[in-house]
Amino acid sequence: MNYSAKNIIVWLFVSVTFMSVFQSFSSHNSVKDRVSYTTFLSEVNNNKVSKVSIDGKQIEFVNKSNNKYYTTIPINDQKLLDILLLKNVQVFGKDPVYPGFFTSLILSWAPMFILMGVWVFLFRQIQSGGRGAMSFGKNRSKRIGKDEIKTTFSDVAGCDEAKEEVKELVEYLKKPKKFKKLGGKIPKGILLVGPPGTGKTLLAKAISGEAKVPFFTISGSDFVEMFVGVGASRVRDMFENARSFSPCIIFIDEIDAVGRQRGTGLGGGHDEREQTLNQILVEMDGFEENKGIILIAATNRPDVLDPALLRPGRFDRRIIVSLPDVKGREDILKIHTKKVPLDKDVSCLVLARSTAGFSGADLANLVNEAALFAARFNKKYISMDDLEKSKDKIIMGSERRSLIITNEQKECTAYHEAGHVIVGRLVPNHDPAHKVTIIPRGMSLGSTFFLPKDDQISISKEKLESKISTLYGGRLAEEIIYGANNVSTGAFNDIKVATNIARNMVTQWGFSKKLGPILYSEEKEEIFLGKSIPSISNISNKTIRIIDKEIKLLIESNYKRAFKILQENIDILHSMKDALIKYETIESFQIDDLMNRKPLKCNSIYKTSKK
Repeated sequence: MNYSAKNIIVWLFVSVTFMSVFQSFSSHNSVKDRVSYTTFLSEVNNNKVSKVSIDGKQIEFVNKSNNKYYTTIPINDQKLLDILLLKNVQVFGKDPVYPGFFTSLILSWAPMFILMGVWVFLFRQIQSGGRGAMSFGKNRSKRIGKDEIKTTFSDVAGCDEAKEEVKELVEYLKKPKKFKKLGGKIPKGILLVGPPGTGKTLLAKAISGEAKVPFFTISGSDFVEMFVGVGASRVRDMFENARSFSPCIIFIDEIDAVGRQRGTGLGGGHDEREQTLNQILVEMDGFEENKGIILIAATNRPDVLDPALLRPGRFDRRIIVSLPDVKGREDILKIHTKKVPLDKDVSCLVLARSTAGFSGADLANLVNEAALFAARFNKKYISMDDLEKSKDKIIMGSERRSLIITNEQKECTAYHEAGHVIVGRLVPNHDPAHKVTIIPRGMSLGSTFFLPKDDQISISKEKLESKISTLYGGRLAEEIIYGANNVSTGAFNDIKVATNIARNMVTQWGFSKKLGPILYSEEKEEIFLGKSIPSISNISNKTIRIIDKEIKLLIESNYKRAFKILQENIDILHSMKDALIKYETIESFQIDDLMNRKPLKCNSIYKTSKK
């Protein structure tokens, strides 16, 4: 609440208090000076009253002892005046009190003043927390001065190619004459495309930090309002403001909120959004006057953007900011771990290998969670154990120590996970097992982690079949130990993933000899404005039956292979089950000992206290 609103409330409170006090003082005297009407008449008849003042039904009288009293006429007594005159009582009447000019003026205008005060209060409230009701058309971008941005390219990792592409922007902002000598023109607009959390905003800030130029940042949704024309006005105001700080960078985050395709399909268009987009296109075309202004936008949905926005002369350069590879994840972890105290056993490379698919934001969260784990146990340094627990929590959820599990369920889970490890270790071309645990997390009762040596860009048929065999290893271990009729539902997700791999091998990747290298399935796309809604299948019923047979044949062959591996290594299965029940979590070096039929040399570093 602002200062003016507080003043209005204070003055209203003072006025009400003053009126209450005035009314209390203007009321008649206390109860002790008031007498009954019968007493008053008795005093008059006994000649004890010398003076009477009448004001309507209120009577003020003075007795012979000069004491003043008050009473009230209960009914209209027409004989009272005759009695008073007969007893020689002096009778006075009260003159009506009329308010003065200023008082009457205030009383007559008081309602208007109150309404004006309420209006001012509401107007101030609308303005508070934003730009105000009268500044809808003003841009809402936040300007960061060139000396305020401390982010540089050294703070950005995992996107080396993207950094190389934007480095020339820094050179242009610093030395524009170098490019103009040869007639070169810097791209007017840069579109950063990539999944969420990959560092698009950080990269844009780093460009500004390296070039030492002002940085205007705004979200695409900040342009769109319910009133048509407001967004376009904000775009004009933003570019006009940026011209006064040239050279500078304008960064629009989530530009797909305002840059979607115009005039297409479902539900018609949105006039306000389309007018805003039109104004952005006009401003970008007029960049000859906006010398030194570079527009950078970010999105994770380039497929929905209007083609006019992506043509040369507007966003004429598209930079892909993809998920980091192993080297990129290692560099990102090194940046984030610089700010925290680390133990000597921490290996960023091992963490990078075990966090495939993590974005930069995910890795920052991993380090933060590890710091919280270490602080919870009053540690001075963050250990590898803390980082591993943090990774497990992010991937699968928190440990469910309160979950009551019977010894039979625990044993079944141990056999299941041991089956995954043994098959994964003995099939060809499979990633090595990193860790296996039977500690419940999220919806799973246990988990097995395989650590790839490198990022998987393309996968061979042999490796895909090994994955299918490994996925069925858990179910087969239960079947071998407890029989086919006592297999649990714990393999639901394994079956789902294995079936999807087999289907893709047959229908998309051409790994079926009978069907050949032909695409038998179309990629499923989201229904979007302007895209075709119905999809016509070009596959005959006979081909579909062949596809189903090929998928089943592929799964059955790998199922039998996994079954044979487990039967031949039943002793290892029992030993690994015993180790899991004893320690709950075992690591790669312990898995090596068990697979070589050696006793465990030491306890797991992840061993938890028995309750």
